[in-house]
Amino acid sequence: MMENGKKIGYIRVSTTEQNTARQDEALKDVDRVFIDKLSGRNTNRPQLQACLDYLRDGDTLYITEYSRLARNTLDLLKITDELKGRNIRLISLKENLDTDTPQGKLFLVFLAGMAEFERDIIKQRQREGIAEAKKAGKYKGRKKKERPANFEELYGRYMRREFNKTQLAEKCGVSRTVLYEWLKERQHSQQ
Repeated sequence: MMENGKKIGYIRVSTTEQNTARQDEALKDVDRVFIDKLSGRNTNRPQLQACLDYLRDGDTLYITEYSRLARNTLDLLKITDELKGRNIRLISLKENLDTDTPQGKLFLVFLAGMAEFERDIIKQRQREGIAEAKKAGKYKGRKKKERPANFEELYGRYMRREFNKTQLAEKCGVSRTVLYEWLKERQHSQQ
């Protein structure tokens, strides 16, 4: 992709007391900079959202390092996928990452593999922990949600198409997943 759009920078520091001077200097040649002063763990990063909204087809987003942009590998991949889908180039200066180069694309594939590996390790540890807790008699699982007293009345209204499944779940105060379990249990008990 030819760089024909604007050069946009994104800077993040973890606290309001931290200085952005190092990142400011590295991104001094960009057309516009967006700055967040909050932890990367925070999912509400208003200036990052403003930056993503500002970017247009053909623009290039510059960051000093990818840890400034994303909370974790999954977050980085989500953001880079969004940018790629919108024809926006990403350049990370520290890692020398450019999503338009074969090396940059390979790096993202490597990160995707690492993210999947991280998720699998977390799930494995969780399963092992649950198994140990069950052995020790300390794990009972999530407490099952009780149906509201007026569930049959609400179900009847749902069947008369007075509202949909999402509305039924809301009226019962549960997620659609829990509602589906209840409907499945109800169906089996009717057979």
